Amino acid sequence: MNTTLTIQERNNVLLTMAELIADEKQAILNANRKDLDSYHGDDLAMEDRLKVDDAKIEGMIASLHKLASDEDPLGKERFHFTHDNGLEIFNKTAPFGTVMIIYESRPDVTVEAAGIAFKSGNKILLKGGKESLNSNLTITELWHKAMKKHGVTTSWIDYLKFDRQQTQEFLANPTEPVDLIVPRGGERLIAFVKENATCPVIVSGRGNNFVYVHKDADLELAKKVIVNAKTAKISACNALDKVLIDRNLPNYTEFVNSLIKALSEYDVEILTDTSLKGTEGTTTLTDENVWHEEFLDYKIVIGTTETVEETIAFINKYSGGHSSSIITRDNSVAEQFMANVDTAAVYHNASTRFTDGGQFGLGGELAISTDKLHQRGPIGLQHLVTNKWYVHGNGQIR
Repeated sequence: MNTTLTIQERNNVLLTMAELIADEKQAILNANRKDLDSYHGDDLAMEDRLKVDDAKIEGMIASLHKLASDEDPLGKERFHFTHDNGLEIFNKTAPFGTVMIIYESRPDVTVEAAGIAFKSGNKILLKGGKESLNSNLTITELWHKAMKKHGVTTSWIDYLKFDRQQTQEFLANPTEPVDLIVPRGGERLIAFVKENATCPVIVSGRGNNFVYVHKDADLELAKKVIVNAKTAKISACNALDKVLIDRNLPNYTEFVNSLIKALSEYDVEILTDTSLKGTEGTTTLTDENVWHEEFLDYKIVIGTTETVEETIAFINKYSGGHSSSIITRDNSVAEQFMANVDTAAVYHNASTRFTDGGQFGLGGELAISTDKLHQRGPIGLQHLVTNKWYVHGNGQIR
């Protein structure tokens, strides 16, 4: 396979793919309708991720245009050193090689992830869930059509029609070199990939995000942020699962009741810790392990804490390492919280729903990493690269 596609070749394919998605919009929607009709599960989040509509089509097209307009992420100089003996030593960005992404239900990943991988000079192996097979195959066909138009081999983007056992066998004994695997999905998928993979894995997908309402919070702002983070899109990994309220909050009881009323209007199931036991419209937690859970549903846990330090320790113990937010007017407390909470994204007076490659100005994302190597949070175009040393000499020996 040609490993040196020019930036113009890569951009041409991306722009042609955008045109093809617009032209073949109905074919994509028809394929997606087959997937939706075949889905008989009761997982609201899965169904929401599976569905393709006009807005998602427009999002696919926009992400491709943004990628095509972005600078080439390859060959960027990161370090330059001139040795005493005259050697010129450079460190530059380089592609990983072959990236495999395993994902559940989201056909838009077949556009966005493949586009980011292709623009950054990587081959990508796509392994979507069986529930979105028709949509994914239709989109992959368009990728191949775009590449053929520009004389680019279609092996840059391959779709793997594997069942669970075939996937397990491929992970353990790949039939071609794989340099990086990104599982996007729930705990079971991540555990499955980590157990079977023989190359580096970047974990993506688990949320379990927290909002902390500090004693100096703007309470209307707090309520607005919590309701948005919980209810705007329950299928998103940046959705809210847990709320911690400072027990020293003025009008504490009034705020709790107001928040519960606001969440109840969206039919959110509300669980509380024992400090809020008996609060109308709630159920008291009986299993502490629920604090570890990501819900992806109309469900939330509300608890209380006494200090900022206690809150930070609690979040660091239970969160998924994804996103957390503090609601406060006290900037110094916000800085303390943001510096010490161990999540990929930390917020001050804003919804966790913004943890997203597009919202962060990256134009899209391959995944949102909750690992710390090699990139944390949204993995965009500029992050899907490794590096390489280039050393120029004229006969130097050591």
